[in-house]
Amino acid sequence: MDQVRSLRVFVQVVAAGSFAGAARVLDMAPAGVTRAVAELEAHLGARLLHRTTRSLALTEIGEAYLDRARQLLAELDAADALAGAQTQRPEGVLRVLCPPAFAAHQLALHLPAFRAQYPGIALELSTPGPVEAADENFDISILSLGAQHLQGDFVARPLAQSSFVLCAAPAYLAQRGRPAEPEDLAAHDGVLPAVAAVRRELTLYRQVPDDREGAVNKVSLSLPRPALSTGQIDMMLAAALAGLGVVGLPSFVAAHALRTGQLERVLPAWRGATLRLYVAMPARRHVPARTRVFSDFLLQAFGGQDRDPWL
Repeated sequence: MDQVRSLRVFVQVVAAGSFAGAARVLDMAPAGVTRAVAELEAHLGARLLHRTTRSLALTEIGEAYLDRARQLLAELDAADALAGAQTQRPEGVLRVLCPPAFAAHQLALHLPAFRAQYPGIALELSTPGPVEAADENFDISILSLGAQHLQGDFVARPLAQSSFVLCAAPAYLAQRGRPAEPEDLAAHDGVLPAVAAVRRELTLYRQVPDDREGAVNKVSLSLPRPALSTGQIDMMLAAALAGLGVVGLPSFVAAHALRTGQLERVLPAWRGATLRLYVAMPARRHVPARTRVFSDFLLQAFGGQDRDPWL
């Protein structure tokens, strides 16, 4: 039995003065109204209404129960209204987990617009390192995945894709020459991620499909000579800006420097691996309004599609 529904039916029967009148107001079948009141009486173990063929009247218990039922329904409606008001005016602390490079180079750029739209929401941002699964301790997790699949019990929506692109400072390229083919990278210095010492191989994919007969759309070659290896993406960016060598960076990190001419694409027809970015949240039945509006804001800001908005 749905007790709240039965309470509403009982109160409406008394207000309408008949089962048929309550059925019309509630848009229910008369039999459904009769059944709801009968189930409520069976649940209570007491008769609430005296029924005759022409009228009905409250029993003594029914009169006392009606007053309490009206109070309860009024309080429930007030609570619903309060929750609705909170939904219309999102506020509170929103805990966000995000990869550090994405937070610094992209998320931070959009936070002023979000703050202007939702001044009642305060963000608590955590950027400990790579994020590959949603964390129950956070309202929103921004995931960055390579070849691995989504894992875990959470709701995730595609945010964007980001390709690794090769780039270098114009001054470095003017001095050392601009590679024309992937094999030309062997003559250059590289600013490499720390994992490169283990992998020691670079795989490139032709960014623009080449339909010529015999055209190669994927190559694997040895890494350039390491001038620097580091696990810090921002250090890799800084070293490339200083002219240390050729670097491979996610497009969301390199975008500003490429746009301003501080860096130049190397082998622009080619790209490295692709990162898939998602906005994810724990699989909870009730999602706070502040979580929902931030998720929607991110999807609007970054496209919410399986494509690279930075290239």
